[in-house]
Amino acid sequence: MQKFNYHTHTYRCGHAAKDMKDEDYIKDFIKEGFEKMAFTDHCPQKNKIDTRDRMRMEYEDRIEYLASIQKLKEKYASKIEIESGYEIEYLPGEEENLRELKEEVDKVILGQHFVYDDQKNLKIFGKMDFTDEELLRYAEYIEQAVENGLPDIIAHPDIYLYKVKEFGKTEEKVARRIAKIAEKYQIPLEINLAKIYHHFVDGAKIVYPSKEFWKIISEYNVKVLYGIDAHYKGQIPMWKKMVEKANEVIGEETLSKLNFQEK
Repeated sequence: MQKFNYHTHTYRCGHAAKDMKDEDYIKDFIKEGFEKMAFTDHCPQKNKIDTRDRMRMEYEDRIEYLASIQKLKEKYASKIEIESGYEIEYLPGEEENLRELKEEVDKVILGQHFVYDDQKNLKIFGKMDFTDEELLRYAEYIEQAVENGLPDIIAHPDIYLYKVKEFGKTEEKVARRIAKIAEKYQIPLEINLAKIYHHFVDGAKIVYPSKEFWKIISEYNVKVLYGIDAHYKGQIPMWKKMVEKANEVIGEETLSKLNFQEK
């Protein structure tokens, strides 16, 4: 069983549990036998583009965020390895600002929650319907982010299937483009467990992981890892149960072909 998690949020993003402090996540990871973890809270934006409330920390909040992680690194050095990080979204024109953020932390994960439409408005996954062109733009943004050397991991790469009713030709094109860029640059892809958690807690539909997406990924030499996407109290202790359900969704045949990262 995987002994690390690189997808952990904090109360600063505004939509994670307010009663979970940074140290509480670490204590839970230690209890579950984890040897390494990274805080990768939703990154602040120097140029505020995503104006939704309770979606990310403010730009000035990152100073306290990084200081908190540094203190915990020192306090728990003998028990667990802790890294600082951000979960970013790539947008054309923001490369310099994203590089500045990358330089501040140990790890950057790319969680591409939106793309621009033709009028440069944000199209947000889970909130809106996407055209084929916009779905393909999702893969294009991931490719550009990787080519710019920004992410260490691509989080929930199958999020683009959020409101898709049928896995068709366009959806396959997106999956294969992501697979090819991940294979070329050896950037790991994350099997995200957030929707599995919500399925157990409130019966929500499991939008991802997608069986069809991961079947395509298994055809490529791509590194894969699980991500808890921790936001809530009690989520980390459900870790093993969530992995079991994700594996059930993906299927044993596909799982046997995936190249799981060891650390």
